[in-house]
This record gives sequence, structure tokens and C-alpha cells, in this order.
Amino acid sequence: MTQHHIPQHIGIIMDGNNRWAKLRGKRKLAGHAAGADSLRSVTRKCLERGVHSLSIFAFSSENWNRPKLEVDGLMRLFERALIDELSELIENDISVVVIGDRSRFASSLIDAIERAEAATARGNRLKLNILANYGGRWDIADTAKRLASEVLSGRLALDSIDEYLFDNRHNLANQPSVDLLIRTGGEHRISNFLLWQSAYAELIFSDILWPDFDGEALDSCLQEYASRERRFGKTSEQVRVI
Repeated sequence: MTQHHIPQHIGIIMDGNNRWAKLRGKRKLAGHAAGADSLRSVTRKCLERGVHSLSIFAFSSENWNRPKLEVDGLMRLFERALIDELSELIENDISVVVIGDRSRFASSLIDAIERAEAATARGNRLKLNILANYGGRWDIADTAKRLASEVLSGRLALDSIDEYLFDNRHNLANQPSVDLLIRTGGEHRISNFLLWQSAYAELIFSDILWPDFDGEALDSCLQEYASRERRFGKTSEQVRVI
């Protein structure tokens, strides 16, 4: 596999933590904790393969509907991970950005997010985007709101808004569009994940539950990705000429 065949941006919907725990007679949070180990393995593989950006769906805006005990545990796990993993993130030159509506997070979690983002801001080997209290529709609406504010203030002409301007203003505008979108756990849907950024993403749905998904599993997905022909609206003949 050559560097030419490596996706610049990988998005992952990390599904299957609860089922993994249930199969083993463990509490749900044990599955989420095991899932954190999988994320470490996948992140290291992205570094090894030269991936530019990795976006992970840590907590969707719909996940607040889960049992309070599970949600509270997830928030604690998220905050602890930001603190415990910080030194390794810095050492590996990884930049962390948390994307989503932070208004419902506890102040201690917001502090941990801001500290992690500031401490890793100069990392340039891998951009790790953690999508928390995030939804693709929220992302699009948030971008539209910011553009509307610029129009109302007179800083932006309404007629100048098109898909290219929008593409340069959304919450991941400084990074490549998603090339490869992976969902683990056997489900076949994208669940409101990076809707705008994944317009031309290659989709891979893995039956592996997230806590069992590791660097080797990611390499299998990369092999599948490398075997596909990406046409972006062109014909196969046109792509082959290029």
C-alpha cells in the first residue's frame, strides 16, 4: 500500500461498546473503557500510516437520551482520558480538537477540553477530532448561523455564499474532507455523523465491535479503501487517464 492510497481523513463511528460488555457480563462502562484502548491502537496505526486527520464520534447529541448513569459515566471517562492521555498526545505530536456543542458539559470537562486543545495546538503529525455532543445537522446549522451573522453585520454579502464558501467555514474547514468513513458494530447507517464532510467518503461497515477493533482491523479497512476507484463524478476512463 503506497502513501497515495492512504486516506488523508478517516472518520470512525465507534459502535458496539455496550454489546461487547453485555456479551461478557460486564457493566456498560467497561465496554466504553475497553473502547478507549481501541482508540489508542487505532490512533497509533494512523500515525504509522501517515493519516492526516482522524475524526471519532465520541458522543452524539442524541446520546443524552441514554440512561443518566451511563451518560454521567461517559462524561467522567471523557474528562479522565483528556487528562491522562495528554502527555502521550504531546509526545506523539497529535493535535486534539473537540467539536460539538459544549453548553451541556460540566465546567470541569470544559476546562479539561480547553487545556488539552491548548497544550496540543502545535501538533502536526495527526489531527485528532473528538466529536462530542455533536450532530451533522447541528454542524451545518451552526455554520449557517455564523454565516448569517456575518451577513447581518455587513461583513459578508449574501450572494457570496455558495458551497465553496460554506466548505471553508464549517467546523472542520481547515482539514481535508473525509475520505474513509468506518462504522464498527455491524450497523449500516451514518447516524448524523459528519454529513457535509463525508459527501464523497468511501463507506466501510465492519461487524467488529469497537472494543475489538484495533490497528490490524484498521489496516484491513485501509486495504479495502486502496482497492476502490474514487471517481468524484467522473467516468472510470477519465480517472485512469489522470
